Amino acid sequence: MQPSSRQPTLSLRQRYYWRVLLLGIILYYIANRALRASGNINLVPTVLLLGSFLVPVAFVVFIAENETHDLRGFGDVALAFLFGGVLGTATATLLEVEFVRTLSLGTLFLVALSEEFAKLLGIVWLLRRQEYLSEAHGLVFGAAAGMGFAAFESMGYGLTFFLLSRGNLDVVGSVLLTRGLLSPFGHGTWTALVASTMWRERAEGRSIVGLPVLGAFLTAVILHTAWDFFASVPLMGVVVPGLDVQISLLIVGAIGLALLYLRMRESNQQSSTINLTTPWPAHS
Repeated sequence: MQPSSRQPTLSLRQRYYWRVLLLGIILYYIANRALRASGNINLVPTVLLLGSFLVPVAFVVFIAENETHDLRGFGDVALAFLFGGVLGTATATLLEVEFVRTLSLGTLFLVALSEEFAKLLGIVWLLRRQEYLSEAHGLVFGAAAGMGFAAFESMGYGLTFFLLSRGNLDVVGSVLLTRGLLSPFGHGTWTALVASTMWRERAEGRSIVGLPVLGAFLTAVILHTAWDFFASVPLMGVVVPGLDVQISLLIVGAIGLALLYLRMRESNQQSSTINLTTPWPAHS
């Protein structure tokens, strides 16, 4: 039995990622304006949630639509997002407490190592699901777990800056905007690279801890380490007015996105696009 033929590419009007992004921006604006006008701190969690989750969720929807052309199986993607975020941030925090004492290139590498490992904990349970056997599934689930991590981490930073600034909403807004714009360059991309390799190796009957997967994992860790290093040691100045965005960070992020693009092309070339509810035959 062969996989079904490729479905037509979705047009912009048929896609949902831009609708998610547009609706999220509108809701964030309404909540933020209401908070500023009323001063009611009960709205703070709403603003933090919308500001932290908006871009990560839109990015995951974009990847899912590109790789599957269908959102009917989005329940497991949502769980991957949730588990990657909660289990990832909690596990990474516990691991980092054990061995991160001072800030250095070595400790940044250990932080990246722990966080890349922690994010995968949110999706390893999906490796046992026989209906999810393609590289495309790995891309989607990896992006979801990574972006879940990014969203929950951003919400934590937003709350921290809200408290440290004594409720300065301009500071919080700047933090959420910067982290939101940069989120596609980081966690979701790195985890998608690793997860897609794991799913590809599993589909082809090879070990999910073999050299290709270890190579992808090391690539993600190196990109992550470089990102944290340039974020802590600015070298090339601010490139976006009002945002602390370094050229060096954008270069590291662009490398990750380029690798993700190549992986997405590989996925599309090797298999027909399927939806997340359709079983993918392992053999002819």
